[in-house]
Amino acid sequence: MRLLLKLVAVFLVLAVLFYGAWVRGSAWLKERNKPQFRTATVERGAIRINVNASGEVKPVLSVQVGSFVSGPIEELFVDFNEDVKADQVLATIDPRIYDAGVKRDLAALETRKAEVTRVEAELQRAKNDEQRSLQLKEENDDFISRTELDQYKFARQALEAQLLVAKASIKQAEANLTTSQLNLEYTKIRSPVDGVVIDRKIDPGQTLAASFQTPELFVIAPDLREEVHIFASINEAEIGMIREAKEAGQPVFFSVDAYPDKLFKNGRIEQVRFSSTVNQNVVTYPVVVATPNSELLLLPGMTANLTFQIRTLDEITKIPNMALWFHPADKSMVHAEDHERLELTVQTDPEEENEKATNLQKPPVDESVASKVAASKRVVWIRDGELLRAVDVVVGESDYQFTELIEGDLAEGDEVIVGLKTSK
Repeated sequence: MRLLLKLVAVFLVLAVLFYGAWVRGSAWLKERNKPQFRTATVERGAIRINVNASGEVKPVLSVQVGSFVSGPIEELFVDFNEDVKADQVLATIDPRIYDAGVKRDLAALETRKAEVTRVEAELQRAKNDEQRSLQLKEENDDFISRTELDQYKFARQALEAQLLVAKASIKQAEANLTTSQLNLEYTKIRSPVDGVVIDRKIDPGQTLAASFQTPELFVIAPDLREEVHIFASINEAEIGMIREAKEAGQPVFFSVDAYPDKLFKNGRIEQVRFSSTVNQNVVTYPVVVATPNSELLLLPGMTANLTFQIRTLDEITKIPNMALWFHPADKSMVHAEDHERLELTVQTDPEEENEKATNLQKPPVDESVASKVAASKRVVWIRDGELLRAVDVVVGESDYQFTELIEGDLAEGDEVIVGLKTSK
């Protein structure tokens, strides 16, 4: 009997211990398997609306210096990266042929002048003969016939015409001489502007042939130490914001790979060009950004990573973007009254559906615009006890991290759900 009582007592003790362990284990498992949410705080502050792009650094102006005459390069006086002044001699072409041409045309000019002197002398003699014949005719009609008078007259007129031709030949010879002198001067390749030599495409001894196309010898960038341009291609969906930023005088920030730790803050939108480019059905427009370059840090050809500041919104209530992207995984995480709301939030994005639809399946433009306006009405989730509760919000503009809260039952300091914690 005593043994039975002992066995019953031991059984009761074990049952109590097992029940306690089961209750505690169930509570531990429930707590362990309960979803752990990551939260973020609704803040008050500013957001900055930006458009990011990449571009290429180019000089404000690239002046190509060529050669008007042909011949072998005799001397080079400048090299890459050198500063040059306007009218400075950059190189010379062998001038011997052109110097000989000047001497030839100079001799031809002297010959034409001598010819004028000879014709003038002949003309003066013809005038004298004509004058004497007229005097004889006045003394006596029988001394000279009318035919002889005509001969003297026409001889004088012929020499007068010949004198005009000789004088015209002087002008022609002078023009030929001027051409030869200019060709001789063109053998000196001069810089048309002040600037920096960014490219040199010739070497001493190289022969130039300028008969059909002017060869390019140097490329000079004027004012490279003062200002450069950055050319960026902006998507058509963002070009309206870029024009808005230009009209408002918003700054442009950028960096280059050569100086990864340096931020350039003095960029400004110089020009939004209307000439579009289509690449793989994407329409882009060139935008020119001007920036100072006093330290000559920005070199032609560098790639710049640009941020166009469109506008800033100050002292606003803002929600973390991740809170707008979060959707509870299943209904067990939310209150029963929000189950229907959960089904709405996990619907397919209509814009994605529109992109996949054919032209006949897409909604009209007016309805599409209205749907985009309605898309500003969103849902975020907050903790309410152990479950989540949906909060309707109306949102405005956003940057890469926060979105403006226009309406909604949220205030500064409230915590919103942004995701689930990863189990260890």
